[in-house]
Amino acid sequence: MSLQADRWIRKMALEEKMIEPFVDGQVRLVNGKKIISYGLSSYGYDLRVANEFKVFTNINNSIVDPKNFSESSFVHMEVDECIVPPNSFALARSVEYFRIPRDVLTICLGKSTYARCGIIVNVTPFEPEWEGYVTLEISNTTPLPAKIYANEGLAQVLFYRGEEVCETSYADRGGKYMRQVNITLPVA
Repeated sequence: MSLQADRWIRKMALEEKMIEPFVDGQVRLVNGKKIISYGLSSYGYDLRVANEFKVFTNINNSIVDPKNFSESSFVHMEVDECIVPPNSFALARSVEYFRIPRDVLTICLGKSTYARCGIIVNVTPFEPEWEGYVTLEISNTTPLPAKIYANEGLAQVLFYRGEEVCETSYADRGGKYMRQVNITLPVA
């Protein structure tokens, strides 16, 4: 990535539709109210979490099996504030749709505001030529309930541009999470 990273991200977002909707700069206030920031940053982009969540539950005593995932393992909800139970886990999705160029790989990390509250965001890298809404994995590592705010920042995407395009992209391989539009469950 060059020293002009924010300019490159802006150019790719606006000209190539790499990020939609794209917010050109950090948003910290909405209607005069403090929020967890989102938008373009120096070397990355702070994505927002949508209001759609799948919170894991043990009411059906299901086993979490990545080869045979049961939808009874979670409760689906659409809320402005999601409460993740103590020592529990939720899935969500980004507000933004990403289209990753063939010469770019991203790493997505949770924002420090949440990390300092014991909330860990895990997202696998966005591979070259992957596109879709990001399925976000949210862990509450504390013994207390944790609140996640929809339509506010949750994670930062860092962009790494290769000196040349990759030989085989995610699209070339027919990746199983290509063009996901909802929270996407494990696919074996």
